[in-house]
Amino acid sequence: MNLEQLASFVSRGFDHQGVIWLKSGADKRRINSKEEFRRLFQTVDLVHADEVPTRAGVDELNLPALVEFLEKKFGEELLHPEIGLVQLLQNMNLASEDKLNLAGLLLFGKNPQKFKPALIVKAVAFTGTEIMDSYFDSEDFSGVLQEMYKGALAFIMRNVRKVQKDQSVNSIGIPEIPQIVFEEILVNALIHRDYFLNGPIKVFSFIDRFEIISPGTLPNHLNVEKIRAGNSVQRNPILASYAAKGLLPYRGLGTGIRRALRDWPNIRFVNDLEGCSFTVIVEKTLKA
Repeated sequence: MNLEQLASFVSRGFDHQGVIWLKSGADKRRINSKEEFRRLFQTVDLVHADEVPTRAGVDELNLPALVEFLEKKFGEELLHPEIGLVQLLQNMNLASEDKLNLAGLLLFGKNPQKFKPALIVKAVAFTGTEIMDSYFDSEDFSGVLQEMYKGALAFIMRNVRKVQKDQSVNSIGIPEIPQIVFEEILVNALIHRDYFLNGPIKVFSFIDRFEIISPGTLPNHLNVEKIRAGNSVQRNPILASYAAKGLLPYRGLGTGIRRALRDWPNIRFVNDLEGCSFTVIVEKTLKA
């Protein structure tokens, strides 16, 4: 749906009772929530989830973290009395009036889950190959994106098999799957997930594979073949911009998936339209 089609839909998509219907081919369905309507606008870049104001006031900002970021990135103190904190946050696309937007909350909030409790990473290590199997390791990771990333990465790496290769018998071994593979996948999950869906990112470790499951399907006209080729769409451009400024190991060039595949080819992608999720499956043993 392009911008012209969306404008036509908005003007004609209401019935006499004010209910909004979305037509898809010969079928149509009712839009039941404001989040779904926002996602519709998101597909044509009219609104992005990371710019939507939250209930968090500027007093929920972790000011020392913001100051540290500004000093590292720009080499000087940018908080001046004549500018004011609220104006600075607006200038940086981190707030709307006196409220942090989602990007501001997830990047520099004191406690993002106080306002968005479902936006966490849930990690579980199972003893077998199915979710119904028992588990031996489980942890939830919260905080800002940087903290969720570090926690989830540490969880994954402690569940990656270590191999001896050419090392001595007394060595602790090296990870079977290079860490860079999971760095790329986790960053993509945190930056590009659909934040209009109120649910966690899930990290599952099975005896034969890892699964990283993000809420929301691939945006716009992306498909699995295109992302394997390096195509990308910035669903959350504010988050992507700050991640590329050093908050996360993210380059924003659409090359992350290609690097992961180069270092570990046995990665599969599942774009589940019915379940509204996107799953990255990393096999634990490299297949010939």
